Amino acid sequence: MALIEFDVIIPAGGTISKDFAKVVNTEKKALIAMVSNTLLGNTIECLRAMPGTRRIVVIGNEMVRRATHSVDQVLPEAETGPKNIFNGLRWLSQQNEPAEKVLIVTCDLPFLTVDALGRFLALCPNDKDFCVPLIAHDDFAEAFPSAEATFVKMKDGVFTTGCAYLATPKAVFAAAPQIERVFENRKSKIGMARMLGPKFLLGYLTKSLTVASVEQKVEQILGCKAVAVPGSPAELAYDIDYIEDYHYALQTLKLKASASA
Repeated sequence: MALIEFDVIIPAGGTISKDFAKVVNTEKKALIAMVSNTLLGNTIECLRAMPGTRRIVVIGNEMVRRATHSVDQVLPEAETGPKNIFNGLRWLSQQNEPAEKVLIVTCDLPFLTVDALGRFLALCPNDKDFCVPLIAHDDFAEAFPSAEATFVKMKDGVFTTGCAYLATPKAVFAAAPQIERVFENRKSKIGMARMLGPKFLLGYLTKSLTVASVEQKVEQILGCKAVAVPGSPAELAYDIDYIEDYHYALQTLKLKASASA
C-alpha cells in the first residue's frame, strides 16, 4: 500500500471540572500529565514518529502554546471545536503544497501509540473523504477491562467510534454546517440519531440500524464519501473526560511501565 501523507490538526482547547483540575494541577485536559508525558506531548510525539506526517497544527490557549514543542504552528482557540478545526485547515491551506489528507486527532487519548495510528491509517480506504475509526465493544473490553465507554447497539454489533479522523480538507470545509450540528449533539446518542431523520431515530430506538445504513445516510447529508473503519484499534476510543477515566488510564500505564522495566 502506498504511504499516506497527511497534515495534522490537534484541537487542545478542552477544559476539565474544578475538582478534576485540583487533582491533576491543570484546567487544560491536553496538559494532564500521565506517566512520562502530558496527553498533548504524547500525541505530538506519536504523530512526529508516524511515517507520512507533514505539518502539525495545535489549537489552544496561551498555556497550551507555552507547553507545545515540535509542531509547525499553534493557533488560538475559537468559540467552538469545529471552528478550531476550520481555522487549522485554513492555516494549512495557505502553506506550500498542503497535503491532500488531514488527520484530526484529539489530545485526550492516553493510550495513543504510533502502532495504533498506523493500524488505523492502513485500514482507511484511499478513495473516501471521511474515515472514522469503528471499534467493537468486545475489542474495547478486551483492551481495557472494566473501563467505561459509550457504545451503540446496532443490528450488526455493538460499537463506538474513535477520536482520530482522516479526511480531505475540501470535504471538511463543504460539510461545515453539518459538522457544527454533530459537535452540538456529540454527547447525545438520541440527538445524533435525530440528526439522521425520523427513520433513523426509530432505528436507533429499536436497535435495527446497521453500520452500512448509517454510512449511506451520512454520505447523503455530507455530500461526500464516508466510511466507518471496522477493526480500528481500541486505543483510539479510550479518551479522558472524567477523573475516573484519568485514574484508570494512569494505573494501567504505570502497570505497563513496570512490566516493561
